[in-house]
Amino acid sequence: MRETKGFAMKLLLKRFPTPKGIFGTFGELYAKGELVCFTVEREWNNNKPSISCVPCGIYELVPHESPKHGTCYALQQQNLGVTVYGPSLRTHILIHVANKATELAGCIAPGKGLGTVSSEWAVLNSGGAFNELMILLDGKSATLEIVNA
Repeated sequence: MRETKGFAMKLLLKRFPTPKGIFGTFGELYAKGELVCFTVEREWNNNKPSISCVPCGIYELVPHESPKHGTCYALQQQNLGVTVYGPSLRTHILIHVANKATELAGCIAPGKGLGTVSSEWAVLNSGGAFNELMILLDGKSATLEIVNA
């Protein structure tokens, strides 16, 4: 699943409906039609910085060094107001390790499964899923399409 002939890997994040009363936005991340991991984000809140999930659309995923999260990936899409450093509506939307939506500030966290952590719906084994995703992406830029299922 590595980059071939100069074309970046394409990932698809399919969000699924979350039952009423459950905080968070959950989804499945695919590469070449195969499930890579599950994801968690905050709920949609009109694209407000740090408290809303990411708007649906097509993004560039770029390797990033975060002071807080270390080596990770950042989303960019100027037309949707998302850049790594600004100026834009949303900056530093990252894919990093976390289990619950309440641990995120507008970012996306991967997980190997779904379950509960401290009575909150969550992704499980986020660290393991993140490490597998980092190996899959191999330090290269990629394309991420986010859709609501």
